[in-house]
Amino acid sequence: MSRQVFLYDPPDRFVAGTVGLPGRRTFFLQATAAGRTTSVALEKAQVEALAERIDELLDEVVRRTGGSAPVPAVAPAELSDAAPLETPVEEEFRVGTMALAWDGEHQRMIVEAQALVELDADTDEDLAEAEERLLQDEANGPPMLRVRITGTMARAFAKRALEVVNAGRPPCPLCSLPLDPEGHVCPRQNGYRRGA
Repeated sequence: MSRQVFLYDPPDRFVAGTVGLPGRRTFFLQATAAGRTTSVALEKAQVEALAERIDELLDEVVRRTGGSAPVPAVAPAELSDAAPLETPVEEEFRVGTMALAWDGEHQRMIVEAQALVELDADTDEDLAEAEERLLQDEANGPPMLRVRITGTMARAFAKRALEVVNAGRPPCPLCSLPLDPEGHVCPRQNGYRRGA
């Protein structure tokens, strides 16, 4: 079966968002263009890591080009996007591997999110070999979302993604673990239940 690549070059909208209540949210990357929408599910930590790495890569592009690349230092206010995900949110796949690159020729950030796959292997060497074969198989690999965006869009994406990650449950003032609406057992209170 040939690989399915969901290509957005460029998307009209590329955002991270959630479905569900804090503490039980499902995180998504969503790309939209020309009447089509692709949504892929991923973990909160993956969204946070992606946003941080995008900012780091853009900072490096600015540094290496001496500021000549069309990359703003911060996300422009006019690109702020607080709208919810496009509905219905239909998960195409769950993300396993992500990759980032900067296309210097076209001045674009390339974001790739590849589907999670399970590999059978008897040894660590066999597993590493199977992973490498899978990553190199352009024709028959797992589904992939590939998005090409400007530096400005990338900054706006990263800003929103970090806001989405931080919009969850508030942290306990004593232990910094997330507070549930029912409270939580705080290790700093020797196991006594603490209210929200």
